[in-house]
Amino acid sequence: MKLGIVGLPNVGKSTLFNAITNAGAGAANYPFCTIEPNVGMVTVPDERLDKLAEMYSPDKVTPAVIEFVDIAGLVKGASKGEGLGNKFLSHIREVDAIVHVVRCFENNDIVHVDGSIDPARDIETINLELIFADIEMVERRRDKTSKLLKGDKSLQAEVDFLNRLIEHLEQGKPARSVERNDDENAILSTIALLSSKPVIYACNMSEDDFVNGITTNVRFNAVKEIAKSENAGVLPICAELESQISSLDAEEKALFLSELSLDASGLDRLIKECYSLLGLISYLTAGKPEVRAWTIKRGTKAPQAAGVIHSDFERGFIRAEVVAYDDLITHGSMNAAKEQGLVRSEGKEYVMNDGDIVLFRFNV
Repeated sequence: MKLGIVGLPNVGKSTLFNAITNAGAGAANYPFCTIEPNVGMVTVPDERLDKLAEMYSPDKVTPAVIEFVDIAGLVKGASKGEGLGNKFLSHIREVDAIVHVVRCFENNDIVHVDGSIDPARDIETINLELIFADIEMVERRRDKTSKLLKGDKSLQAEVDFLNRLIEHLEQGKPARSVERNDDENAILSTIALLSSKPVIYACNMSEDDFVNGITTNVRFNAVKEIAKSENAGVLPICAELESQISSLDAEEKALFLSELSLDASGLDRLIKECYSLLGLISYLTAGKPEVRAWTIKRGTKAPQAAGVIHSDFERGFIRAEVVAYDDLITHGSMNAAKEQGLVRSEGKEYVMNDGDIVLFRFNV
């Protein structure tokens, strides 16, 4: 999974990126500190891997990973080349989802490019730049398809949808909110539009507001309403607090979070929100060579899940031997789970569940 962190300059975007990846990106108090996109890899916390490691004593434990891309601060006119322009919009096209950092804190020492703190305005600025860039792309696709229409009348439905999509975008609405049927959804998926990507609004708050007054923060509540109208995710977070947490070891981190009455770090909550937004789950493989988590879309069938490991697994799929994680842990071993009839043999139509522990049988 690849997530792009976007926002206006000086909203705490790079501070948050540094905190969650420990990558040391620049976080200076001036626009365009981030010139090239910074990239950091983060492992997905999963206590189930620790338990399985105790059981199997594997040579290797491999968690799922998320790639975070810190993209330069966008400004009004970016779609036309203002600021650092289209170059950085292209970096957003490569991600699976967007983490849009919105400034919800007051700090007179940190300048705002528009001179005041207004989350609704800031969100609109970023969204419109993505939409403007998308309009140009959809218009090019429509014009190309319209020329082909003369020789292939079956393309009329695509042209009609593209015209409707352009009207939708011109109203300032993101592509992800356009009404569409399955055929139109398939068309949309081939265009790689910026505004069609799932979004999580990360509301960057002051430490006092984050710990004591999330529900009373009017800026956070304003973003919640916007997110609700767009079917987007929303996450309250304090980049400065995350920065403090990031340097602690596991025991110190747990104590620090407990003192703040928090049950998870911002990174853990962000990952959970991303998995939910993108409809992702993890299945597990376990043995002496390796204990590993594999990320798939919810609803994936066994052969396609096997293909995540290797294409040969999918091509030569025979069956999947499956046990639920909780059942394996309860009974202490695979043999004990088998004796209780809890290890199932599943075929090609089996839909994977989160926490399934699987051994794939295949023949190529």
